[in-house]
Amino acid sequence: MFPAPHRSLLNPKVADADLELRELQEAASAINRQINIVRASTETEIDTAFATLAQQASGALLVTADPFFTSRRDQVLALAARYKLPTIYFQREFADNGGLSSYAPDFADGYRQAGVYVGKILKGTKPADLPVMQPTKFELVINLKTAKALGLTIPPGVLSIADDVID
Repeated sequence: MFPAPHRSLLNPKVADADLELRELQEAASAINRQINIVRASTETEIDTAFATLAQQASGALLVTADPFFTSRRDQVLALAARYKLPTIYFQREFADNGGLSSYAPDFADGYRQAGVYVGKILKGTKPADLPVMQPTKFELVINLKTAKALGLTIPPGVLSIADDVID
């Protein structure tokens, strides 16, 4: 039997929504968890999704990576706070602005990698000869103020591996 299901907010209109859905389900299955997917692709659907999530007795919420959710960051953060939903986000800026936590590529490291690529190109390397690079450095950010507002205690072991803890 699965423990309480976790939830994920997914934009069904994003090009790789089906792939994201499959990967979420595979990841949940690998750790013996059930995941409920809630879909939203408009401001109104985000409001409805959070109201629905608040009525379900289940675990945390994962907001999937999507420029639309980034553009609606204030709305998403306000709804997570209103409904007291422990949420992890795909960009550090969510945690910096009141979200509980984020796990995301370190963009500063990505910019450094881009600089190395530019240097190689300026020295004559053909862009087509350079490999495609994936992010290699990720950062976990935890917002303790939000955890306290949600009535959560973050275990010391989790805090010790966080790259940044916001007080």
